[in-house]
Amino acid sequence: MSLKRLIIMRFRIGTRGSALAMWQAKHVAARLQEEFQDIDIELVVIKTRGDKILDTPLAVIGGKGLFTKEIEDELLAEGIDLAVHSLKDLPTELPSGLCIAAILKREDPRDVFVASGAQSLDDLKPGARVGTSSLRRRAFLLNKYPALDIVSIRGNVDTRIKKIDSLNMAGVILAAAGLIRMGYSKKMSFIVDPDVMIPAIGQGALAIEARESDSNVLERLSFLNDPFTETCVSVERAFLERMGGGCQVPMAAYCAPLGSGFQFTAAVVHPDGKPMFREQYVTDSIKPVDGSHIADLLIHKGASRILREVLGRNWRPGSDASLIETI
Repeated sequence: MSLKRLIIMRFRIGTRGSALAMWQAKHVAARLQEEFQDIDIELVVIKTRGDKILDTPLAVIGGKGLFTKEIEDELLAEGIDLAVHSLKDLPTELPSGLCIAAILKREDPRDVFVASGAQSLDDLKPGARVGTSSLRRRAFLLNKYPALDIVSIRGNVDTRIKKIDSLNMAGVILAAAGLIRMGYSKKMSFIVDPDVMIPAIGQGALAIEARESDSNVLERLSFLNDPFTETCVSVERAFLERMGGGCQVPMAAYCAPLGSGFQFTAAVVHPDGKPMFREQYVTDSIKPVDGSHIADLLIHKGASRILREVLGRNWRPGSDASLIETI
């Protein structure tokens, strides 16, 4: 009896080169190889604009797709077959021909404080230095703790943690998901209350991007999609799309389970911490249009004043955005 030759499909996965991005790409690769015996996977590291500019705050750099454009260009050019992104880096409007093929089950979306000594933000003394690369985190901190000294820092997880001592900081705020994935859970001093600091839109979720026309890839990726996570982040991203502004304006939206239903919390904060406009919505079922409706409520409450002050008088709701925020 003759043996049939196993036909191998090659999947080229595009990823950034940071330690966390590589972990994420390898995680997806491992899941695919566990599921299918007939695929061979190659990781393709692609340097993005955001990776090249390391001495400027992300909100100052601005622009869509700061950590995704070069990877998407490779997808369109068929240099790679799929790309793994932190969902919060991915613009709400994708290039023509590309789609989100799967959204994996979300890791803990909250923010954490990394330091020695402090057990809560309330323990920090006036003037304490806290490091973050995120305008969102800065604004929420200043809203409740205006006496803190917020220090802008960038770099990988290890670099930021080392800066606690070198920059004489009380600590740094990072995403729990990244620390957990990197095996750094023991470095987390405490979880920041999400009522104080609403998580970033899409934080903790991984998205796989692919070409709409590549049915073989799309079919293979479908098993990775987590419907519950997809529902929640779709509402958050609908809010972001309606608000516009992206990383230039501190805003946040978080859809979470509550009993048998959902709780959706969103806010727009002035970069200096005040004013803040906030809404919370509890429902048995939720869909993306609910995120857009909450955005409209915030706009009508006064968030539009912040958006026009930061983005200019020509700001209009509905423009595309991405929440450019690293771990």
